Amino acid sequence: MKVPNDKINVMISYDEMQSRIKEIANQINKDYKGKSLLVVCILKGAVLFYSDLVRMLDMDVRFDFMTISSYGNSTESTGEVKIKKDLDNSINEQHVLIVEDIVDSGLTLKNLKEVLSTRKPASIKVCCMLDKPSRRKVEMIPDYCCFEIPDKFVVGYGLDYSEEYRQLKDVCFIDPEFAKTL
Repeated sequence: MKVPNDKINVMISYDEMQSRIKEIANQINKDYKGKSLLVVCILKGAVLFYSDLVRMLDMDVRFDFMTISSYGNSTESTGEVKIKKDLDNSINEQHVLIVEDIVDSGLTLKNLKEVLSTRKPASIKVCCMLDKPSRRKVEMIPDYCCFEIPDKFVVGYGLDYSEEYRQLKDVCFIDPEFAKTL
């Protein structure tokens, strides 16, 4: 179902996002000073955030990518986490930063951290663009977070509804009454 333009509202502007990403990158630069970092992008939603973030990191950075799903084409997490694309390289003794678009139920990231911890990294931290703590089903607190948001359905800046709206420049929310029909 296509969402009418008048039902999509800006929550966080592109400029606000860029400013906050710079602050987060500065903190990561301090925390990992003198170290190398493997930055893992969780595809597809985090790709725009990831791209902007890694360009602001001032250290030896390696990239890797994973595709993990607990949503399918739904707006609600199913709780069933699936690794669709795993890492290409070993993370043994590596400092790992997982970059995720949004922490909602926490199920996906909790599962991912458990899986990656068995691979003996030097450390694992999570950086998210958005956090919805009101939706949490398990304890999961991101180490770095750009924005905490209310329980609204968001699209844009990489976030989608059924693979649409990722290209929107801003983080937007879909009108709550309309979102109930999705």
